[in-house]
Amino acid sequence: MKPLPRRGRAAAPVLVAVLAAAAGCADVDGLRDDGNLGTVHAPQSLWADIHPDPPGPGQNPGTAAVVPGLPKVAGLSMRGVNALEVVRADVTAATAQDQGTGRLVDPRAVQRLALCTQAVDGGPQCPVRPAVLHDVTGNGRDELITALDIDGRVSELRVYTVQDDGSIARILSRRGVLEGVEVAAEHLAVREPTSNPEKVSVSDYVWDPEARIMNLSQLTLDECPGTKDSPAPCSSASQR
Repeated sequence: MKPLPRRGRAAAPVLVAVLAAAAGCADVDGLRDDGNLGTVHAPQSLWADIHPDPPGPGQNPGTAAVVPGLPKVAGLSMRGVNALEVVRADVTAATAQDQGTGRLVDPRAVQRLALCTQAVDGGPQCPVRPAVLHDVTGNGRDELITALDIDGRVSELRVYTVQDDGSIARILSRRGVLEGVEVAAEHLAVREPTSNPEKVSVSDYVWDPEARIMNLSQLTLDECPGTKDSPAPCSSASQR
């Protein structure tokens, strides 16, 4: 074979590179042919002409509401406030307001509260969780955080604050499967299971000084805290 002329030698590497790229070969720069990636389609909107009615007056659980029937809090401190009395007054008012629609409170809540006795903690059968005091508004005063367990899975999470006039107001009402509830500084995070047994959804609530409620600020997915060799990495995965 005759040697290539000087010009042909310079062009040979270029020709090889072009042929390699055309054949889909990978070089040191990572060139790669991923094949046919398919056709990209725009999202299809389902039922675009159907919209839910807006909530009626007082039918939005994401609003602050003074709990009626409670005495003013002396010293503007939640310490010493009976959490069971607060929840009972709030559930009673919400049940009367939503007339059994379940938008403000689970219809079974009143029946569940009937299990509570006159004891300070409501007795051993009381479904109201022990109150936790934590400042989530940043005003230096603790809020009252508790939950009413409706059944073995669903709960009503409630957060209450003392307003400047001493009245108690609900600043968060959240129904869900409480895989976990965490507080840090002025954040409250609610962890709930998803259809993926290895993932939990995390709803992060922060104080909104203008709306005067705890508003949802971020919704993310997180790994379940179980071990890799556990058949049910989320504690409630086996209940779904």
